[in-house]
Amino acid sequence: MNPASTSRLTPLQTRVSHSIASVCILVAFATGTASGQPISTPPSGGNQKASVIQHIGLVEVRIDYSSPDVTAPNGQDRRGQIWGQLVPYGLTNLGFGNGNPGPWRAGANENTVLSVSHDVLIQGEKLAAGRYGLHMIVGEDKWTLILSNNSTAWGSFFYDPAQDALRVDLEPRKASFREWLTYDFVDRQADRATAELRWEEIAVPFEISVPDLGELYFAQISRELENSPGFNWQNWVAASQFCVQNNFHLETALQWAEVAINTPFVGQENFTTLQNKSQVLGALGKSADAKAVMMQALRHTTATPTQIHGYARQLQTQGQTADAIEVFKLNNERFGKDTWPIAVGMARALSAEGKYKQALEYARLARKQAPDQLNQGNLDTVIGILEEGRDFNSTN
Repeated sequence: MNPASTSRLTPLQTRVSHSIASVCILVAFATGTASGQPISTPPSGGNQKASVIQHIGLVEVRIDYSSPDVTAPNGQDRRGQIWGQLVPYGLTNLGFGNGNPGPWRAGANENTVLSVSHDVLIQGEKLAAGRYGLHMIVGEDKWTLILSNNSTAWGSFFYDPAQDALRVDLEPRKASFREWLTYDFVDRQADRATAELRWEEIAVPFEISVPDLGELYFAQISRELENSPGFNWQNWVAASQFCVQNNFHLETALQWAEVAINTPFVGQENFTTLQNKSQVLGALGKSADAKAVMMQALRHTTATPTQIHGYARQLQTQGQTADAIEVFKLNNERFGKDTWPIAVGMARALSAEGKYKQALEYARLARKQAPDQLNQGNLDTVIGILEEGRDFNSTN
């Protein structure tokens, strides 16, 4: 086998392996067959199996491999003798299998296997969901990653280029010393991750990315809403919001928003579901309809002073000052100034209108109602600004 399939065994492991091998031979002779489920023995060459898994959104990427080390079974330090020697450059006759020159198994023992749960891109090239034998053609300056549709063969001994699913070129780089061959994910983004082979003083990265990750989520959400999650109005709201945040499938988002409000046994008309529908209508460019539904939400019996205040603050941060003032005052009309944080909202509304003395009265009232030291401290600052006759909205 490939020299990379051997490593150190302790004396005890060696004796156990030899004893087991002898027993297996005796059983084979006694029964006339070596077929059937094999027994568990130590990994060939001491190259222990390893796996690494990374999720890219909904996509699971997994690499299963066996890990050789730089030190030879006899204790020899092979540092500087791995690339181009233990692991030959280019294709090489492996002395077993189909007899064709083969690449490196990119590990030891069985096939190194890359599995992806959904379609992905490897270095920008399409790869369908599935399991693939992972091989590499090693070079001094350029490597080639090969993903084979044959993921069950042992190593690269039966590698056949006709079974290639994908080939991409990679650039190796110098790296700090690594005794054991490992795979890891060294960079992780929302829609991509970089896998990297590390061994001895070489690292070889390759990028795995997910095209249209949002569409994958949309399809998954659509399926889930047809099952038990669909019996919860909060999930229909969350699904609508996902579409709004990604600015796609807005007509579907509007249908989902209606389900959250009106569907028997599921829908509930409340501040949250109405506000959600308003946001979807706004994303669709239906501003008048969006405002009408939002006013319905603000006047709904389920609307709390905190929810109304929060919406007014949102309008303020978006630069919609006039609308924010209207909502602050609506909150005061509905619940009265003695309910936190209505007095704060009125102070903001009046300050924005330049009515600093009236705003100061509400700010002092809010200071008495403040539920904690943080809000009390903020209001002390507000009061100081208003006492100077200035608008505090731009500073707090």
